[in-house]
Amino acid sequence: MSVSDLLQGNACVVGLQWGDEGKGKIVDYFTEQAEVVVRYCGGANAGHTVNFGGTKYSTHLLPVGIFRPHVMNLIGNGVVLDPVALFKEIDEFTGKGFSITPKNLCVSYKTHVVMPYHMAEDGARETIAGDGSIGTTRRGIGPAYADKATRTSAIRVADLINEKKLKAKLDQIVPARSKVFEMLYQLPALDADALFETYRILGQRLAPFVGDASRVLIDSWKAGKRIVFEGAHANLLDIDHGTYPYVTSSSCSALGLFTGAGAPPQCVKSFVGIMKPYSTRVGGGPFPTEQDNDIGHYIRERGNEYGTSTRRPRRIGWFDAVATQYSAELNGITSIAVTLLDVLSGIDEIKICTGYTLNGQLLDGFRADMDTLAGVEPVYESMPGWKEEISGVTRYDDLPANAKRYVERLEQLVGAPIAIVSVGPQRTATLMR
Repeated sequence: MSVSDLLQGNACVVGLQWGDEGKGKIVDYFTEQAEVVVRYCGGANAGHTVNFGGTKYSTHLLPVGIFRPHVMNLIGNGVVLDPVALFKEIDEFTGKGFSITPKNLCVSYKTHVVMPYHMAEDGARETIAGDGSIGTTRRGIGPAYADKATRTSAIRVADLINEKKLKAKLDQIVPARSKVFEMLYQLPALDADALFETYRILGQRLAPFVGDASRVLIDSWKAGKRIVFEGAHANLLDIDHGTYPYVTSSSCSALGLFTGAGAPPQCVKSFVGIMKPYSTRVGGGPFPTEQDNDIGHYIRERGNEYGTSTRRPRRIGWFDAVATQYSAELNGITSIAVTLLDVLSGIDEIKICTGYTLNGQLLDGFRADMDTLAGVEPVYESMPGWKEEISGVTRYDDLPANAKRYVERLEQLVGAPIAIVSVGPQRTATLMR
């Protein structure tokens, strides 16, 4: 199987675990041949990392296609946009020599805007919750999506670039928000005039990039261009299908791409699931295979398992085939990329969770239910590890025999073909299978 095969009929790249699987690297790998990259969910709480030319680059809102001059990048309506964070990224990458102009970046006019009061509310709620906090990044993502559902208190990009509309919206929103902040969180009143002046200027700068991203996408599809849909977060963090309430606030499974990008279902044929050969998650919530021990520390340090956006240490566990198979089936995965296989080098015995028991009874599959998952016990099988360092391997067939057996076992358990194996952060450390 080749990249051309995976991109035939366009491809969605989606995480199969709790995020941080290396989606950015795989999207970047695909963009050597793709012509359009679409980000369809999440906000600046996401972090995608790519490595090339000896340098590491991290994006939070910009699609990673921005590093390829021939690629058109779209920020879809399913994203919540923090314009301050966006321009921080744009300034950083243009300062490093990358061209980011309206010719290669289009922001949907339907995209909702993250405002400072969303971040303040996010942080205040987490602080008040104490031990019951969800563990958000405090970047205002949840409150922004909540306003989107509330409707009257939301600001979209189309409002941001219309000064008259922006002023009217803030004059309506700010007094009500100030009362809530004072009563619930003991926060000072907001200044509508100051917010308007700041975001009026941001709107002016954003205006040249704003367009109908869905129309650009559909026209590109009709023209036969190769399109990659760049998912953020992962299926087990999906607002509907993840381990609720310890999830993000968007539809970040592959099911969310159609509404989040404004794409018809017929334009996507390949669904590429990204997974690590072990498990990680950030923040609270049940984690059946967690290894809060020496093996977890070993994997965390070898894999640099710290948040791209926050640098928070990630929780580490053995590979959970029950949860990952659930994700693969739900997302209609047609092929898989396994990343970070090199991290497991040096471990004598590697375990895989192949089932759950609850109160002594074997469950028949995964339940995205906090109370159930908090009570399960993982059923493990063990496989021999490998001592060899594999980050320099350039062909799948040259991997140690035990590494290949491990990959093949994961493929059997998850139920979709593993087409790509990544053995390092660089573009070149990507093995087609």
